[in-house]
Amino acid sequence: MRRLLVATAATVLTLAGTAVPAAAAPAPGGAGLGDEYFPDYGNGGYDVSHYDIRLRYYPDQDRLTGTTTILATAEQDLSSFNLDFILDVASVKVNNRPATFVRQGDHELVVTPARTLSDGQAMTVVVQYSGVPSNKVAAGYTAWVRTPDGALAVGEPEEAWWWFPSNDHPSDKATFDVSVAVPDGVEVISNGVQPRNPTPEILGWTRWYWRSEKPQATYLASLAIGQYDITRDVTADGQPVINAYSKLLPEAFDAAARSSVERTAEITDWEATVFGPWPFEARGGVVAPPGTLGFALENQTRPNYSAAFFRGGSNTSVIVHENAHQWFGDSVSVAQWKEIWLNEGFASYAEWLWSEAQGEGTTDEIFDYLYATEPADFWTVEPGDPTAPLLFDNAVYDRGAMTLHQLRRTVGDDDFFEILRTWTAEHRYGNATTEEFIALSEKISGLQLDELFQTWLYTPSKPVLTGNQARALAAKTAVKAPKSWAQIKRTHELLHGH
Repeated sequence: MRRLLVATAATVLTLAGTAVPAAAAPAPGGAGLGDEYFPDYGNGGYDVSHYDIRLRYYPDQDRLTGTTTILATAEQDLSSFNLDFILDVASVKVNNRPATFVRQGDHELVVTPARTLSDGQAMTVVVQYSGVPSNKVAAGYTAWVRTPDGALAVGEPEEAWWWFPSNDHPSDKATFDVSVAVPDGVEVISNGVQPRNPTPEILGWTRWYWRSEKPQATYLASLAIGQYDITRDVTADGQPVINAYSKLLPEAFDAAARSSVERTAEITDWEATVFGPWPFEARGGVVAPPGTLGFALENQTRPNYSAAFFRGGSNTSVIVHENAHQWFGDSVSVAQWKEIWLNEGFASYAEWLWSEAQGEGTTDEIFDYLYATEPADFWTVEPGDPTAPLLFDNAVYDRGAMTLHQLRRTVGDDDFFEILRTWTAEHRYGNATTEEFIALSEKISGLQLDELFQTWLYTPSKPVLTGNQARALAAKTAVKAPKSWAQIKRTHELLHGH
């Protein structure tokens, strides 16, 4: 017994002489993810896998009440963490224990759990809240749109703050369940599929259910609440196609909208031959009431469209654009908002390809027309780094598309379309950068392409055409607008509203 005590004492003395590093104390998660343009968007320290959003909406008051449950994993030892959210919070629980919370800035909710969270630990965060979203202002504006018969939650790059707490940055995608109770006779449209039919809840109320089965960025989650006519179909491979048209649309708008949106399955089938397999579980579109939404947005599986796109008749250009985003922007999302050209340039080039496929103007003709007619200030914006105020500048769309056309001319059609399909396959449901796109283009083509991308994405002046391109353009006595250009131009004028 004595020998054991002596040995134990010796061990203690030995350990006492050895420096044992102290474990780092739990620390707050970051109040942002370090986005170059929007450094306080998103939050650090955890990764979300799923949102369960359960709401009740009162159209006559524009009042929202709800509970959002967030499933996440801590990525560091956390003493506290942030959520992006601006409605009035009643309570927060973390792993079934009440947590404290305070406001910080115009959209940060700082949550301190009762017990610190360890790196790798599962987090279940339950937030109960209420409020009138149209009365809330953050980032200088209100993204929630109140309509004559309900509301729209459709916006970019901010929208989630007005209806559910989140880690609001495209780099943290998650699956979604959304259910909303509304008065009988009111429709609710969101993303994905309907896991169950709308069901009566309490007297006079019906609950609608939607599910996004693939990873989805928070800004792509949407709500359209009001009086809608919903059409349903299935694709050749059995996917649901769900479209919705505001019942407030004038008759002429309604016919033009249906003549466009009802072609979604046809158009996406064509896009799949160019970009690779359709990445999601459903398809469709929503046309908002007149005078409410001022743009279109590529909400995952089901874009939302302003009625204004159909004022002059049917418009397949916007259908092509927003559904091309399902590959470029939704499935493959930007890692930083500064690289928005990877979304908008690609979707715009899809319109050029559709024009060519429909015999309404080749991609060469559209490029040559833009090169010859764009004003001087168009060329001062660098689409690869446009600055936050110019995130949706015309150059991001059109010069972004011109960049892709120059790539196509340089590497040839076979390599170009292989690049597009490989890009959407390798980064499916993830995030990617311009640097990665350049590397892939060089790998497939075997060419050194830094100069091309530097010239077209990052030079604030009009690139000089050389060789055959310059000679071909100089030989033209006049550069005429292709047949498709009027619709593409009008579409882009409206798209820049967001």
